[in-house]
Amino acid sequence: MSMITNVERYVSIKCGLGYKFADQAQMLRKYAAFAEAAGDTYTSASRMIEWAGTGSSVQRSREWLRVVRNFAVSMHAEDDRNEIPPRDVFGWGQRPRPRPRILSVSDIERIMRAALSLPPVASITPYTYHYLIGLLAATGMRVSEAIALLESDLTKDGLMIRETKFHKSRLVPIHETTRKALSKYLTLRRRIGGSDPHLFVISTGEPPDRESVTRAFIKLARQLGVRNPEGRGPRLHDLRHSFAVRSLEQCGDSRTDISRHMLALSTYLGHACITDTFWYLEATPVLARQIANVAASAFRKGGAS
Repeated sequence: MSMITNVERYVSIKCGLGYKFADQAQMLRKYAAFAEAAGDTYTSASRMIEWAGTGSSVQRSREWLRVVRNFAVSMHAEDDRNEIPPRDVFGWGQRPRPRPRILSVSDIERIMRAALSLPPVASITPYTYHYLIGLLAATGMRVSEAIALLESDLTKDGLMIRETKFHKSRLVPIHETTRKALSKYLTLRRRIGGSDPHLFVISTGEPPDRESVTRAFIKLARQLGVRNPEGRGPRLHDLRHSFAVRSLEQCGDSRTDISRHMLALSTYLGHACITDTFWYLEATPVLARQIANVAASAFRKGGAS
């Protein structure tokens, strides 16, 4: 079986499991062409390092090697004639995860009010951004999930999120105040929003794209001084971070309470792995204090809590 055939098979498996794999697939196809030109039938550690070394920077070479190494691990599991390169050929650098910037309730309210002044006036657009930002803050949904919602996805049990980041669906229960706000928006939307089946639409009659929502949020945040002129400050995705952190701050101080709440929040947010949710525990002094209290209690009890 040729290298490119193995790559395509590997890519197909990854996509079938729900991974967004377009960038990695492109890298692997370039590697396969490089390896086949050299006559490789099996993965070669030295060839992978050679190919990754053609990257334009150390960071890029490191990323390329990571991608092809994962492929090599999969191939080696099928046939041990496939070699696996070392992990650290280009160092152990890791892109730091952006620090979450937690928005206050008052800042979120100010941004929502300011959204009502967005152009074009007398259209559905300002109302869409007002209620869309509110929904993101109230549920912690990904913006891609929110703009993909259909009117029919608002059910008596909550919002049905279909084809999420990992090609799965989940039900997001919503508070009665959120439901009332969406009902108010729908009254306007059905009158002046057109016939598109999406829940959120703008003046064109179509749903906004992610980039447009991001630009609108940044524009409003800068106008209000929530982001500074140099461009630093909360991002649109920080509405999701803020929801997660505020939610965790409401759980009890016992280890059982935190663990139970973490599992529920991970499911609610649609995280593929609960470790993605644990990342929020370091986000605020309140959470740090809760963790310290749990640790101190466990220490006093001899490690049991």
